[in-house]
Amino acid sequence: MGRVTERRRTLRIRDGAVSSRPDTLVAEEPLEIRLNGRPLAITMRTPGDDFALAAGFLVSEGVIAEKDEVQSIVYCAGATAEGVNTYNVVDVKLAPGVPVPDITLERNVYTTSSCGLCGKASLDAVRTTTRHPVADAPPVRITPELLSALPDRLRASQRVFDRTGGLHAAALFSEEGELLDVREDVGRHNAVDKLVGRALTDGRLPLSRAMLLVSGRASFELAQKAVMAGIPVLAAVSAPSSLAVDLAAETGLTLVGFLRGPSMNVYAGEHRIALEATAGRG
Repeated sequence: MGRVTERRRTLRIRDGAVSSRPDTLVAEEPLEIRLNGRPLAITMRTPGDDFALAAGFLVSEGVIAEKDEVQSIVYCAGATAEGVNTYNVVDVKLAPGVPVPDITLERNVYTTSSCGLCGKASLDAVRTTTRHPVADAPPVRITPELLSALPDRLRASQRVFDRTGGLHAAALFSEEGELLDVREDVGRHNAVDKLVGRALTDGRLPLSRAMLLVSGRASFELAQKAVMAGIPVLAAVSAPSSLAVDLAAETGLTLVGFLRGPSMNVYAGEHRIALEATAGRG
């Protein structure tokens, strides 16, 4: 819809020289997600892939897990009092027979890393809610060398970032390192939801032979989204949170942080990392 970026006037100061010029910024707009006509959540996102974002969000919430559980996803016509369609409200209609969760003003407490929750209940909630448990058989096996090449491949695919410098990205890779899909958004959690939602609509869940790479840190929320989609490996270029590590250990997720060149830390699920027998363990 041509709303991924916007132009704004900026005052540019370089080495004492002052000039005025337009700058390209990443767009940020609210998206209201409705479920069977009832408001469910609002997220700030970069416009685009909105249907995939809504679907992926519902996967991470445990509402849906299969393509045929969704009857339709549409933009809400007349979303404003004046009857104008803003393309900022989507309604997901579940297929007949699919249970509709009890919608309240509060989301389930384990779904956000900003809620301050840090206990066993949040871990159990994800482990018992997912219908795609992380149980790859045989296990995905990846080498450190393969992992170290993934950030550059992700960066090379960030088209909007090159124009704005203000987007997070998430990518799915095969166990051989092939780039399967990449999405960008102002919110890294939205980028992951767009990936998962696209996989759902394509009938590719669970993603049991895929790796998820995110540009930034690995929060509890991102680990949760990986587990809910059945993804066995989550890698991040920055640090994980303590609760993300706990969740990975609880669910069998392989969690890699500080993935920068040949260096990385493996916080959980090291059985999927193919190390040489002589590798140091100090």
